[in-house]
Amino acid sequence: MTTIIRNSLMSLFLLTLLTGIIYPLAVTGVAQVLFPHQANGSIITKNGKAVGSKLIGQQFEDSKYFWGRLSATTPYPYNGGSSTGSNLGPNNPDLMKAVQARIDALRAAEPGNQVRIPVDLVTASGSGLDPHISLAAAEYQIHRVAKARGLEDARIRDIVAKNTKGRWLGVIGEPVVNVLELNLALDDQK
Repeated sequence: MTTIIRNSLMSLFLLTLLTGIIYPLAVTGVAQVLFPHQANGSIITKNGKAVGSKLIGQQFEDSKYFWGRLSATTPYPYNGGSSTGSNLGPNNPDLMKAVQARIDALRAAEPGNQVRIPVDLVTASGSGLDPHISLAAAEYQIHRVAKARGLEDARIRDIVAKNTKGRWLGVIGEPVVNVLELNLALDDQK
């Protein structure tokens, strides 16, 4: 019996050491050496100050900015410590109310725009933190942003094109635009 207890405690100690200390330190060390930007949160800085992460969306409400996807996190949007979807099914009345409210907000922000609203502008992602929008969502907002900034639509369209990330390996996924990077690029315009 003593041998079993001793062996069990030794196994517990060794596995704790291996999986709780050695493995995390090794993975962290490799990540810091090979991928330091990603391992440290993919922080975007402007004028030496952190303004956000490439990986977590932010809320933009001003008409001169592109707006991202809805966030279902609580107690405030894009809360990285509360990553979650809304868990509302497609027939849930609360989801329908949230979608309709976003449609109304988009229509009110640009009453003349009768183009079909892309679904990613009226729904949240599974994490509630998605920093990207589709090209269709960016295209839908170009005129509003151009008007608010006093620029031509073509100029805004060029900035969107320069900030579009293509498909991974040319075939996987869809082209997307990181909303924070796009808005920072807009702010850099003279």
